[in-house]
Amino acid sequence: MKNALSVDVEDWFCVHNLSDVIKKEEWTKCEQRITINLTRILDILDEKQIKATFFVLGWIAEHYPDLVREIDDRGHEIATHGLSHTLLTQLTPELFDEELKRSIQLIEKSTRNNVIGHRAPSFSIIEETYWVLDILAKHGLKYDSSVFPVSFHPDYGVPDAPLGPYKITEKVWEFPLSVVKILGRNIPISGGGYFRIFPYRFIRYGIRKANLEGRPVVFYLHPWEIDPHQPKVKLPPLKRFRHYYNLDKTEQRLRKLLDDFQFTTIREVLDL
Repeated sequence: MKNALSVDVEDWFCVHNLSDVIKKEEWTKCEQRITINLTRILDILDEKQIKATFFVLGWIAEHYPDLVREIDDRGHEIATHGLSHTLLTQLTPELFDEELKRSIQLIEKSTRNNVIGHRAPSFSIIEETYWVLDILAKHGLKYDSSVFPVSFHPDYGVPDAPLGPYKITEKVWEFPLSVVKILGRNIPISGGGYFRIFPYRFIRYGIRKANLEGRPVVFYLHPWEIDPHQPKVKLPPLKRFRHYYNLDKTEQRLRKLLDDFQFTTIREVLDL
C-alpha cells in the first residue's frame, strides 16, 4: 500500500511551541536554517526516488520563493500551510479567508500547478473551527490534512473523527493524521514529535497495522527536525523536550522509514 509523505515547510522559529519566546515580528532577525534543511530533505527524497507533499507556509513562500521553485522543479506536490502559522482558534473567518488567499497567491507565483491541499498550523482544525472548510472550498482547495483523531492534546484533536481519508464536506476530502487504536485509545503514528519520541519499532508496527486494516497513513515532518545544530532557546521543560528531543536521530529514522514503506504525495493517494 502506498502511504502519503508530507513535509510542513517552516523554519525552526515558526513553531507554535516557541511562540511565547519568539514573536512573529522577530522572525526576520532569526538565523535562517530552512534552506540547508529543506535541501537535505529534497536530496534524500531524490536518492530514494520518492515524491511528497510539501505544505508551504506563506511566510516562507514570500521570503524564499526560490525554495518553492526548487520543490516544484523536483516534481513534488505543493500545498498551503497557511500564511503566518497562526492557530485557527486565534483567527476570525474573515482573517483566515484573507490569509489563505494570500498564502495561495504567494505559493502559486513559484509553481506550475494549482494548490489543492491545506494543512492548518498545529492541526488546529477542530470541531469549533470547522467553519474553515467552506472557505477552503471557496478557494478551490480539494483536501485538508489537519484533523487529528486524538483527545489528549491542548491545541488539537477530534477524538471521534474517522481514521482513514473521508469526505468531510461535499467538496473537501479530509486525510486525518494517522493513529492506531491500542487498548481503546488512539495513539499517533504519523510523525513529528511522535516520530522522535516513540521507538522506531512502534512507529513501524503502527503503520503496518494501519495498512493491514486497509488504511493508508499520512506521515509528516518538519525541516528543522533533522537539524540538531539549530539555535537553542530557553523553554519550559516540557516544551524543550518536545522540540529538541532526538533531533540527531530523525534523519536516520526517516531513511529507515522510507526503506520500510512505500510513499507518495497526498494528491496521488487520494487520486485527485
